[in-house]
Amino acid sequence: MPADYAALRRTMVERQVRTFDVTDQAVIARMFAVPREKFLSESLATLAYSDVPLDLPSAAGGPPRRLLPPLIFARMVQASVVRPTDRVLDVAAATGYSAAIFGGLALAVTALESDAELAAKAKAALAAEPMPVKVVLGDLTKPPAGEGPFDLIFINGAVEANLDDLLGAVAPGGRLVTIFREAGLVPRAVRYDKDERGDIGRRALFDAPAPILPGFQRAPAFVF
Repeated sequence: MPADYAALRRTMVERQVRTFDVTDQAVIARMFAVPREKFLSESLATLAYSDVPLDLPSAAGGPPRRLLPPLIFARMVQASVVRPTDRVLDVAAATGYSAAIFGGLALAVTALESDAELAAKAKAALAAEPMPVKVVLGDLTKPPAGEGPFDLIFINGAVEANLDDLLGAVAPGGRLVTIFREAGLVPRAVRYDKDERGDIGRRALFDAPAPILPGFQRAPAFVF
């Protein structure tokens, strides 16, 4: 019997998203509207609305890219305070689900992905729905050449270092939202805010375990 994905999506929103302090009605509406299973392989589609992280194998043979659990992702999107006039850079977009969510909230979305196979899947999945999203293949730690600044940069995973180029691409009054892992501490979702003078502040939001994305690892320290 085919899975009732619409019913599973409603259950995800009601039992995961809403119960994790997500109250923004625009975010909730997008979580209801976007069929997450369309951005997953057939073998993973039945797990689209579970509360576990999903690993997407890397075509390059590296560590798998992990989709954030829906409740973590939704709360990070809420903390991003997306405006209809925002230009968004969605970093580590994988197969495009996060970009589809932002595509219904913002003016324009650039989905940045370093894995060619994942980027191709994102383009195919996003083509099914007309929305202001462009998929770009490139280094996750750098904004695409000739693009920006962005009102919001959203990173789909954890980082330890190498945020300077992306923070430099945040527009005055803009935000960068990611998961930051400090040595010896539990990873936490964080938001960086850039004021009109270009000064940047950071505040922790909530605990959010996630693997470190490629390129964002801290350089090994020398041990004497």
